[in-house]
Amino acid sequence: MLNNKENKEAKGHKAEFQLRAKPEGRTTVIHVARTAKVVKGGKRFGFRALVAVGDGNGKVGVAIGKANQVQFAVSKAEFQAKKEMIQFPLLNDTIPHEVMGCFGSAKVWMKPAAPGTGVIAGAGVRLILEAAGVKNILSKSIGSTNSCNLAYATMEALKSLKSKKDVLQARGKYVEPAEAAPAEEAKSAEDVTAEVKGE
Repeated sequence: MLNNKENKEAKGHKAEFQLRAKPEGRTTVIHVARTAKVVKGGKRFGFRALVAVGDGNGKVGVAIGKANQVQFAVSKAEFQAKKEMIQFPLLNDTIPHEVMGCFGSAKVWMKPAAPGTGVIAGAGVRLILEAAGVKNILSKSIGSTNSCNLAYATMEALKSLKSKKDVLQARGKYVEPAEAAPAEEAKSAEDVTAEVKGE
């Protein structure tokens, strides 16, 4: 009897919904579009959000989220972007070399810029680069102007960036920097001779 009563009470108990922790870094909504699906009863509307998440230090991720409400679409995209974050090299607040990224029919060309230039880029590309921590850069979008394709083309370009160290290692020419000399350096032969004469 007691067991049955306990089971009945437990049966109606609902598990508490746990809120997911917010991802680290800066979240930027690049684009929100309303979608429509034609069904038997009419049209079913939804939303698609394109979001970038970056830490401002050479790490950034981009993803798309879909839901019936804008907030849920943005939330989905935010957590997916956090999972797909990439790390790329930065050199004096700009990229180390010229690069081009392609995705679909969209192409994005990027070139390093001198300090004080700022981020010269279109809306979607600019938001991704700012989230990643790039402060000086020249860029140009070629081909398709689709916001999603441009965002992914930007990510492809950033993925292909390489630092000087990576290139030298690939060519087998990288030399590890010498270790720092100890605090108390060995005495030279002249110092030793002078001490002996002094004694």
